[in-house]
Amino acid sequence: MSPVRLSDEIIFPPPGAADENGLLALGGDLRPARILAAYRSGIFPWFSPGDPILWWFLDPRMVLFLNDFRISSRLVRDIRKKQFTVTFDQAFARVMASCAQVRMEIGEGTWIGNEMYKAYCRLHDLGYAHSVECWQGETLAGGLYGIALGRIFFGESMFTRVRNSSKVALVALVDRLKLADYQLIDCQMTTGHLASFGAREISGTEFLDQLNSFIQTTVPDGKWCDDIF
Repeated sequence: MSPVRLSDEIIFPPPGAADENGLLALGGDLRPARILAAYRSGIFPWFSPGDPILWWFLDPRMVLFLNDFRISSRLVRDIRKKQFTVTFDQAFARVMASCAQVRMEIGEGTWIGNEMYKAYCRLHDLGYAHSVECWQGETLAGGLYGIALGRIFFGESMFTRVRNSSKVALVALVDRLKLADYQLIDCQMTTGHLASFGAREISGTEFLDQLNSFIQTTVPDGKWCDDIF
């Protein structure tokens, strides 16, 4: 089945219409209202710079239920050394740019082109997109960013410049989300790295059930700037 071409109206086809690779639709735009409507339905944009906007719904879906989160004893020891300071929403644009830059430096492509960068920075300004920064002195050593809706955090990307920095950022994120009664992190893609923290695959149907249960409002959290770990 060919992906549906979107119109100016913010309507997506049902997630079950995605093809075997998860591709659901193409076109449209990256207005905040459209992106938020997509995430609310378990759909996300992912495309290479210069290509049409592509919209995806993956089945199965990799998620991390916060109560399943686990870290190694070695990482616990490294965290206790307090090599890093972790902040929230202090350098969103830098974190997003670094996620793209690090991937390019190691020869991988990136979906974080200019359109995506501007769109998610706009969502950050609106209080929906958040970053976690891991600092070593004045150096941005690692971090991650994503979208918060209801009691679900949709992880987008992370980067590491100093060993364990993105892992420390993830631990701080989970701690903060638990304090705010979040339930899970959407990891989108299945990776062994995320599985090592307790993430697992669930069916697309179960994922949609989680969205319906834990997104009762799309009012933004606002900035998390006051949080320091």
